[in-house]
Amino acid sequence: MEQDSKLRICHIDLFNVRNEEHFYSLLAQKVITATSTKWEEAVESAKSFFSHLVPKISIGSDPTNEVSIDFDWETVKKNPDEVLDLAEKIAKKKGVKIVICVDEFQNIAEFTDPDYFQKKLRSHWQQHQSVAYCLYGSKRHMMMEVFTNSSKPFYKFGNLMFLNKIDTPYLVEFFNSRFSDTGKSINKDAANLIVELVDNHPYYAQQLAQQSWLRTKDVCTVEIVREAHATLVEQLNLLFVTITETLTTQQLNYLKALIAGEKAISSTDVMHRYQISSTTSIARSKAALIKNDVLDNKAGEISLQDPIYAYWLKTEYFAK
Repeated sequence: MEQDSKLRICHIDLFNVRNEEHFYSLLAQKVITATSTKWEEAVESAKSFFSHLVPKISIGSDPTNEVSIDFDWETVKKNPDEVLDLAEKIAKKKGVKIVICVDEFQNIAEFTDPDYFQKKLRSHWQQHQSVAYCLYGSKRHMMMEVFTNSSKPFYKFGNLMFLNKIDTPYLVEFFNSRFSDTGKSINKDAANLIVELVDNHPYYAQQLAQQSWLRTKDVCTVEIVREAHATLVEQLNLLFVTITETLTTQQLNYLKALIAGEKAISSTDVMHRYQISSTTSIARSKAALIKNDVLDNKAGEISLQDPIYAYWLKTEYFAK
């Protein structure tokens, strides 16, 4: 318990972060909030831990809201060190340990001059003694590129871990407890159907379970789950159309064969049936789809990363 009281967890999500400027503001805001017990302390920290930067601080009408911090971008460009070392400074001053969890970390590859930015991050972060970094993301190929490419700044930055899908019994137990917490219940068939429809994908499992919960008055049934699933697919329709429009005809033909469950795609019969031009075309399509995180390659087993996209392709796009 003594150890726990000295530990601060800071969560940052880069899902919608597209540039350095936004990253610095978010990092400073989340670190200060995670290490402050009340907003007055957060404001004081925002002022006292910067020497060159003058933060613009705003607080919502509700005092329980997070303190929002912004900077003059021109000044930050000259003094990024102050933001990058902020967590280490606060940890030492307050006598705490901080774990900074950065979700969708691969998005930094989309920043202007990403390699230079990553060099800057690593040069600071690797020297921190009181702060640990947990960097994770949903785009496996992009994450691998960041951490296993010897020409990239974050090469061998830390230990690599691959998270498997969550087993069905754990997901079903999770659904049961969350429904029960709110005075509702979900029957066994409905809980198992959620898992089946999303192929044990944790993010979609939560999303579909929530959509089903919202539609449930007392007991969640198979019918409710199917209705929620149809709505979820419909909500993602535009995104899937956009993704599909970027694919070549050969890539789509390969995906069609894969989704149909064809095992010997390189056989003459299958290639002819799906209008795949050659075995070279299969190799090219597979490589491009893996690189763009449409497909996943786990120990030679090829599958679609997004189970809802796979469902949409099978029942909507290829069914026409």
